[in-house]
Amino acid sequence: MNTKNKNLIRQTRIREKIKKAANGRFRLSIFRSSKNIHAQIIDDNKGKTLIASSTLDKSIKSKFKNTGNKEAASEIGKILAEKAKQKGINKVIFDRGKYLYHGRIKALADGARKAGLDF
Repeated sequence: MNTKNKNLIRQTRIREKIKKAANGRFRLSIFRSSKNIHAQIIDDNKGKTLIASSTLDKSIKSKFKNTGNKEAASEIGKILAEKAKQKGINKVIFDRGKYLYHGRIKALADGARKAGLDF
C-alpha cells in the first residue's frame, strides 16, 4: 500500500469518528502543505464552508516572511476563531485530517483556543 492510500484511509477513519461525535457542531478542518496552511469551518449537514482562512490571504502573507511555520499557523487559528465568534460560532469539533496533532497543526489549534474557540 502506498502513502497516498494510507493517508486517505487515515483521513476517512478520523472523519467518520468525528462525524459520530459531532452532535450538530461544525467541523474545523485543516489542510497543510509545505509552504502554507489552510483552515475552514464546515457545516456537514448542508455541505457548505462557513468560514475559511489561509496563509495565502494577502493580510497574512504580508506579515510573515515564511508562511510555513508555527507562528503563521497560530495566527491563522486566531483569525479563524475571531471570524467564528463574529458569526456566533463558539463550539466546533477539530478535524486534523491525515496529519498528526503536532507542530503546525497543534499551533493552529492552540491559537484558535486562545482566541476563544471551544473544542
